[in-house]
Amino acid sequence: MSKIVCISGCSRGLGRAMAIEFHARGWKVAGGARNAEDLAKVNEEIGDSCFFHPFDVTKPEEVENFAKSVNQKIGVPDLLVNNAGLINQNAPLTKVSPEEFSSILAVNLGGIHNMIRSFVPMMEKQGHGVIANFSSYWGQSTAPEVGPYCASKWGVEGLTRSLAQELSQELIAVAFNPGIIDTDMLRSCFGESASSHEKPNEWAKHAVDKLEQINPSDNGSTIIG
Repeated sequence: MSKIVCISGCSRGLGRAMAIEFHARGWKVAGGARNAEDLAKVNEEIGDSCFFHPFDVTKPEEVENFAKSVNQKIGVPDLLVNNAGLINQNAPLTKVSPEEFSSILAVNLGGIHNMIRSFVPMMEKQGHGVIANFSSYWGQSTAPEVGPYCASKWGVEGLTRSLAQELSQELIAVAFNPGIIDTDMLRSCFGESASSHEKPNEWAKHAVDKLEQINPSDNGSTIIG
């Protein structure tokens, strides 16, 4: 029987690349994102044995409805990949608006919490599963002008370790640091110099290797993709 992976934020960038790679390896893929048009393109590309539906990770009711649909359409995930994320426009903290700061935390931390609340109980009932929360090098270090993003990813590291202590022995939670990849998010920080880094489709091959190999000894740790 095929394993099932569920990926948030899978309409573009790393999420899209992972969805394609998992599908190529025989996994059933469920995924969602806010951009319905981009998500539809992913669905057209790898729709076989998969389920894609637009939803907003910051809205608990939409996440809950998505989780129920995933369960009904293809089953309970063996692997939950909480990839959805935002980064602030480069600026010192004194110039970041409260609205932008709140939106970063709402997606990067609140979105993971909503996914955990909706999916982990069914994974616990299933009796096994892995939760991979996307972190960053900036989850253990800092840089100027990306303070909100750094704060959110440091939060992901702490949230993941706490979750790992709460889970039943059959489940595993890890923080997943994807590394430095040429994505729209990186270009917002690095500009054109981002193009010198690895492309998402290339990255996905070894990142999915790492995700497939997560085992109980990894619980509560940070894995570098």
